[in-house]
Amino acid sequence: LEGRGLVAVQGSFLISAAIMFFGILTSPEMKKLLEKETDFDLSKLYFMNSTIGSVCGIPDCRITRCGYTGEDGVEISVDPKQAADLVERLMKSSQASVRLAGLGARDALRLEAGLCLYGNDIDENTTPIEAGIAFVVAKRRRQTKDFPGAEKIVSQLEKKNWPKRRVGIICDKGRAPRSHLPVIDPVTKASVGVVTSGCPSPTLHKSIGMAYVDRPDSKPGRELVIDFGTKQQKITVTKMPFVPTTYYNPPK
Repeated sequence: LEGRGLVAVQGSFLISAAIMFFGILTSPEMKKLLEKETDFDLSKLYFMNSTIGSVCGIPDCRITRCGYTGEDGVEISVDPKQAADLVERLMKSSQASVRLAGLGARDALRLEAGLCLYGNDIDENTTPIEAGIAFVVAKRRRQTKDFPGAEKIVSQLEKKNWPKRRVGIICDKGRAPRSHLPVIDPVTKASVGVVTSGCPSPTLHKSIGMAYVDRPDSKPGRELVIDFGTKQQKITVTKMPFVPTTYYNPPK
């Protein structure tokens, strides 16, 4: 929001204070921390809902239960003059154990959760259908076709003819996949896709990544290779998320 600072609280015991007062804390520790440091009922704030209240005694904060890690967490919009103070108060709170983390930790978590990074995993040359996020195009919009790219996107939905698919890839051994590395069919030696993101997974103790591959090669269990130039490495196509998400949803 214009004229506001942002602090994000995500995960089990991490607060990530990074560029532009962006921070992260998550999961059970997030609940322990904020239940005592806010003036509203956190148990009634569900995923993708927001409220206005005070956090650590700082008023007029907008708290949204969301995040970019796959963990249960919140993002807090606050007056930028008070953003650094808010992070310091959260760090010093006696309600939970909090440690700083950086953008590398956040990127590993969002990859484990199968979340896209714009510029890597989605861009102006990919469609929501190819990216596996067709839910972002509501039924009404599919009917009205009143949005940029509607002709191509709706055609892919109706004809089921998208040529490529965003998939998860996993490596049991070796280096982590990196953006722009080609994905190769090990039999024909033909290029069938490209890696868009990758990193070592601290949870799985394996290397994981995302790639766009030709649709016939996108089924889970498909074995391919990535080409590092001097070496090729086996990968297996897998479903995402790699690690189950823990969003706080309302009871059904």
